[in-house]
Amino acid sequence: MTKPDRFPSPLVSLIPVAFLIGMLFFTIRIFGADALGGAGQICLLSAAALCACIGMVFYRVSWSDIERAVTNNVAGVSVALVILLIIGALSATWMLSGVVPTLIYYGVQLMHPKFFLLSCCVICAAVSLMTGSSWTTIATIGIALMGIGKAQGFSDGWVAGAIISGAYFGDKVSPLSDTTVMASSVTDTPLFTHIRYMMITTVPSLLVALTVFGVAGWHHTPADAATAELFTGGLAERFHISLWLLVVPLLTGILIARKVPSVVTLFLSTLMAVVCMFVFQPDILRELGGEVLQGGEGMFKGMLLALTGQTGLATGNAELDELVATRGMGGMLDTVWLIVCAMCLGGAMTACGMLAGMAKGFMRFTHRLSGLVASTVGTGLFLNIATADQYISIILTGSMFKDIYKKEGCESRLLSRTTEDAVTVTSVLVPWNSCGLTQSTVLGVPTLTYLPYCVFNYVSPLMSILVACLGYKIVRGGKKTAENL
Repeated sequence: MTKPDRFPSPLVSLIPVAFLIGMLFFTIRIFGADALGGAGQICLLSAAALCACIGMVFYRVSWSDIERAVTNNVAGVSVALVILLIIGALSATWMLSGVVPTLIYYGVQLMHPKFFLLSCCVICAAVSLMTGSSWTTIATIGIALMGIGKAQGFSDGWVAGAIISGAYFGDKVSPLSDTTVMASSVTDTPLFTHIRYMMITTVPSLLVALTVFGVAGWHHTPADAATAELFTGGLAERFHISLWLLVVPLLTGILIARKVPSVVTLFLSTLMAVVCMFVFQPDILRELGGEVLQGGEGMFKGMLLALTGQTGLATGNAELDELVATRGMGGMLDTVWLIVCAMCLGGAMTACGMLAGMAKGFMRFTHRLSGLVASTVGTGLFLNIATADQYISIILTGSMFKDIYKKEGCESRLLSRTTEDAVTVTSVLVPWNSCGLTQSTVLGVPTLTYLPYCVFNYVSPLMSILVACLGYKIVRGGKKTAENL
């Protein structure tokens, strides 16, 4: 891909992003939670078109270069799109097979409301640490915890915030996490050196989050026993609740522990849930299949509808009806559509040199250590907004600052840690980022609703800057420490 005759200035590079933010502001104001069901995609494509026009007219960027960059971007998230579709099928089958209702049924009885938010964060952190995947954690145990939280009277924002905070802690420090491996690889930092160094900022951030969730849970007024019993009773009446159904999450955990690829794990977990649908919930399958087809044909049709489309079951409770409703793979198509449009914008900005232009703007503040780290954090967050993908943001942030950190005599582990603090955990806070889109779709909670409650996710980058200001365990001048050896 040929480079532009000259890179756009930081101010020019900001034009498409400012245009996007302005369009999204009015779009969200008009459409509300439905803004990302079509209008948001138009905003992203319009910003990409503006970017391409500026690059082609003023900087002599060829259309073939823009097209190639967009193609590379979309290809880079193709596996993530497949995972997203499988997650849609998995969340539907786990619900309709009775796996999630069983987890909710027993969870409501076992988890004390005062410690629920704290428990949510800890459980998701542990699962994500073992799996290395926040997406898998949220799509499985996260959905069940959302149901338990509703039964105990918590708002969607608090529950989703606790789930996401815990899931992204584990994703960030797990050696099985692709973002952790990527951040260490891009910056040429040994993996476990990177993980150990991240603990300096990550553990305090988690402790702050746990404190907030603990206090919030302690002051929460739980739903009365009648409401909880209404949830559990409604689930027991509508689904066949059985401890045997917990074999599905147990076997899924074993597959994850054996490091089976994510796509294979999610597919096998979905397949196990489909078997459980036929064994434990045949009446529900017949209901979904309709009265036209009888016997096995009706159940087969019900299974296909559960995997691919929207389903609804009447329980006599409006909140419970909403909880057990599923969208299947079809419910993920708006998200897939939005991610593809976001990749178009990221590719256009890359080809036109606007990402490099924005990086130049941040590099003006790299003369002091705190300014260097703050610039890295700002760049990572800005790239999450501009490219809408955490993987691209990690690669670009690490690549942009690698030589600067060397020139300033800073260790590569400082760059790798700051990159993760800035990119991995904040990606889920951007409504049009692939992570924000996925988690809001899976949990059924708009990004802007859970954003204020994702304490860990916005404390982490601030903690990275604070530690840099204090200079704690930061070596400059090319000195080596025992951890680097």
